[in-house]
Amino acid sequence: MNIQIREASNAELDDVLSVERASFGENEEAELVRALLNDESALPLLSLLAWNGDLAVGHILFTAARLSAHQSNNQSNNQSSNPLTPSISLLAPLAVIPEMQKQGIGAQLIKNGLQRLSQSGIELVFVLGYPDYYSRHGFVPAGALGFEAPYPILEKNADAWMVQALRPNLLGHVSGTVVCAKELNKPELWKEE
Repeated sequence: MNIQIREASNAELDDVLSVERASFGENEEAELVRALLNDESALPLLSLLAWNGDLAVGHILFTAARLSAHQSNNQSNNQSSNPLTPSISLLAPLAVIPEMQKQGIGAQLIKNGLQRLSQSGIELVFVLGYPDYYSRHGFVPAGALGFEAPYPILEKNADAWMVQALRPNLLGHVSGTVVCAKELNKPELWKEE
């Protein structure tokens, strides 16, 4: 198996949506991806497809976000410097077709995406997902670090709201509420069961 990962082109929308439908077994995620790809508030975004030969087998989407009421925790009242304003992105969703799951394709998509985001100047990446999975890829619980999700996360699922810093010495120095793209700004999308 030789997996190739590249940015998805507009002409590959059907491949992207096919991966989303197959992975989630329904059309809801595919329609969310379609909406995000057309959402100007999600720009800049990064949409990556994983290919096994000529078959699209995985997809990951990162969309623009920002911090509201962020602050620098290491500033004293006597300093006049500006608070840190990190550039951030939100990972949602990650999809791998069922017959190719548990073969490292999701990990490759995450790693490739984070490298590209880092090179483009993104400093923090957030995700709402399975803590056991995403912690293996460098994500840590975000709430404990002062980052609130766009909508409240149930206490039992608090660790599912996660962040990864792509720049050293950033975590612990900024905090705030993540403001996401319009198409992700819906309370029903923030309920982790």
